[in-house]
Amino acid sequence: MDRFFTNIATTSATLMGQPLAFIISTLLVIIWAGSGPIFDYSDTWQLVINTLTTVLTFLAVFLIQNSQNRDAAAMQAKLDEIIRSIDKARGQFIGIEHLTDSQIEDIRAALEREVGKEPGKQGTADDTVDRLLDRY
Repeated sequence: MDRFFTNIATTSATLMGQPLAFIISTLLVIIWAGSGPIFDYSDTWQLVINTLTTVLTFLAVFLIQNSQNRDAAAMQAKLDEIIRSIDKARGQFIGIEHLTDSQIEDIRAALEREVGKEPGKQGTADDTVDRLLDRY
């Protein structure tokens, strides 16, 4: 079942991300809007587009979230492998994506403080961005 859903989610996300999908959706909305006078702008006419867009949005949220979850998990696995393969990297960082937001923020702040103490290095990304902008 998992493989089946993954295939559907991947295919759907790929198709929904294509320019043709946007063009088709836009054309359908234009056709629907153009049919308003034919149906006297009735409640049923309005209900058709409301129901259709609500259902499609609801389903798309699950498909997009599934794709993002897989992408994030793959990215974490790749980063973990890089950390594992570099001699000077600290293995304690493998799996930190499972920590709470506040724990990750504490780690990030500690790393920034640590970098700021190294001779010849700036302490934050702002300093790096400022140096980059000063070049131009």
